[in-house]
Amino acid sequence: MRHTYKLVAITALLLFLSACAYPSNELEKNQPPNQAQLDMVQSAVGDYQERTDGLLPIRTKPNDTPIFEKYLIDFNLLKEQGSLTELPGNAYENGGIYQYAILNPETNPQVKLIDLRITNELRNVLLLINSYRDKNLYPPFGEKIGTDIYTIDYEKIGIDDPLVIESPYSEALLPIVMDTEGNIYVDYRIDLNNALKEYEHNFKEGDDIRFLLAENTPFLPAYSLPTTIKDNEPVFMVQ
Repeated sequence: MRHTYKLVAITALLLFLSACAYPSNELEKNQPPNQAQLDMVQSAVGDYQERTDGLLPIRTKPNDTPIFEKYLIDFNLLKEQGSLTELPGNAYENGGIYQYAILNPETNPQVKLIDLRITNELRNVLLLINSYRDKNLYPPFGEKIGTDIYTIDYEKIGIDDPLVIESPYSEALLPIVMDTEGNIYVDYRIDLNNALKEYEHNFKEGDDIRFLLAENTPFLPAYSLPTTIKDNEPVFMVQ
């Protein structure tokens, strides 16, 4: 299955999320991925399923929405059913920096987080790319690093040093990559390489190893490309 962003769709999403700027004096409760809040929402999701014959409290998204951004939790549904009385303090809907989503909705629904600070950083890069494309035929392609995957030539968009994303998993600074259509993604290969060594797994070439991060940590590897393993190293899947 091809998991890519349509440029218009991601632009609309990023602009929507950026409309509510985070306050400069963010409360401490809005910062960390608090396990108690994750557990609270996980319990609420289970209660909701019991009350609704197995339904999940998720927003309806297009079928081609990338897997780690597809099953966003709808807190209004949880509140309407009485499964949740108070939103977690770090939730985007409550002024926080995380979006709550569900992993493995059909087999073993697990509540996970999307770090929206990443969304904001990608929005900034996308705006620069779109401005460049208004004046040029092609996106600002840099070096080819995979099948139809490129680095960004930051000099073309007026940036001296490459922009990076602070990893939600580690202290690593992650690159941003681009496909032939100018869609941008976070390159999680640094974290995936560490995960291959840290967690037991049976992944083989052709499997999407991003699930190593998703299943073993509180965070989903959002805004990323499907990645597999080859010669014990993470590589982008051929699209």
